[in-house]
Amino acid sequence: MKKLFFLFLLVAVLAAVWTGRPGRDPGVALSPALDAPSGEVPAVAEQPGDAPLSEPESRTAPDESVQEAGEAPQDPHSADEEPRQAPEAVSEKAATTQIVTPEGDTVRKGTVERGDTVGGLLGSVGTGETQHYLRAARQVFSLRKFRAGQAYVVVTDAATGRVKRFEYEIDDRKRLVVEGLDDPVARLENIAYETRLCFVEGVIASDLFSAVADMGEGPQLALRIANLFAAEINFIRDLQEGDSFRVLVEKLYREGEYKGYGKVLAAAFTNRGKTFEAFLFRDGSGREGHFYNAAGESLRKTLLQAPLPITRVTSRFTNSRKHPILGYSRPHLGVDYGAPTGTPVMAVGSGKVLKAGRAGGFGNQIIVRHHQNLESMYNHLSGYARGIRSGVSVRQGQVIGYVGSTGLSTGPHLDFRIKQNGKFIDPTKAVNPRAPGVSRRKAKEFAAVVAEYRAYMSGAKELSAYKTDEELEEHDSEGQ
Repeated sequence: MKKLFFLFLLVAVLAAVWTGRPGRDPGVALSPALDAPSGEVPAVAEQPGDAPLSEPESRTAPDESVQEAGEAPQDPHSADEEPRQAPEAVSEKAATTQIVTPEGDTVRKGTVERGDTVGGLLGSVGTGETQHYLRAARQVFSLRKFRAGQAYVVVTDAATGRVKRFEYEIDDRKRLVVEGLDDPVARLENIAYETRLCFVEGVIASDLFSAVADMGEGPQLALRIANLFAAEINFIRDLQEGDSFRVLVEKLYREGEYKGYGKVLAAAFTNRGKTFEAFLFRDGSGREGHFYNAAGESLRKTLLQAPLPITRVTSRFTNSRKHPILGYSRPHLGVDYGAPTGTPVMAVGSGKVLKAGRAGGFGNQIIVRHHQNLESMYNHLSGYARGIRSGVSVRQGQVIGYVGSTGLSTGPHLDFRIKQNGKFIDPTKAVNPRAPGVSRRKAKEFAAVVAEYRAYMSGAKELSAYKTDEELEEHDSEGQ
């Protein structure tokens, strides 16, 4: 009987291992849908982008890089490595398409597969030497950064059968282009998108994510809204049924297919009867905008309302609480936020990391020093975001770690604390001044922007009349 039991156990284990292999479970998505190719600053910072959330270093996805033939494996911690996105799901054999142009050139479009090499992609469709293409590409892009799941195009010459053009999509914003026969030249190009302005509004029945989904929108938009008003509204504590939101947002399309969100231009959120507004405006000479309310006050404050976008409070700041493990009462000088292990934790303010390491009962801990004698503390983390260590600077809204249950903890949560002038204070009552508002010399220009965005949101102005900054700049240059 025991032998039969162990036989069944062995079969079950083998089955679990087999089904857990990459590419064997079609029901598991390997990455979220790509969002806007905006290159924008994350979280509360202006024009937030939606790059897929990073995982803790101890939980990073396997490297899907495609090596160039003959190159050494890439060091995953190299200093010049770009933030890595989770790979797209790749089938056992990705489909390719091949057409012949009227000139007789052959165009092959496909997706980089696991095990592919750059030289192999070029050599499989053309004849002759491919090294000159590799040498040209290296001048503008590290070939070690080729990843499975990315699209490519190879064009071969009708007369010679040699490669005359190669394209590789680096990410959702840029592509590598190498073209030429005997002396190819490489360059990086921006990927062109069609931008459409859209207006989204909804009412909260249970939570923000559900309300946004009910409007047919993606979770990235819910995160945008939560991050945008994170210094005004505590989406963990303050949200209630009947609250509402309105958002004016760009949507990006390629060849008629929706690809993600662009910039949020304006938004309004009514919480407990009070309406908060946000308008994107460039007050300086740079291309990055900032969000302000209608009075021209910045939406950025010294600290965010919470280090997690949307979750629940499981324990509050108090001078006497019975510890769930130690069994006796003692002060709990912070706020506990319950969230699943691996949930990204944001720095509530810009500053410098004083500590990133083990801290006894607090488990894995990060301490950040901010201006005005403020310090924020993040405890029981499962891990740290890449690059987070003592002495590094962090931005407000930057992911610095991940929720866990290390130290004296009964389950996954974040113990969040704030010190001011060396003493712990209730995070919900911390003094939180605003960043500088719109300058006086820009006040009239800002008022015109607010009026225009409100006209779009009210329907007084057609959404189709919207022109992007790039389109306006192109129009101005043509008129000169």
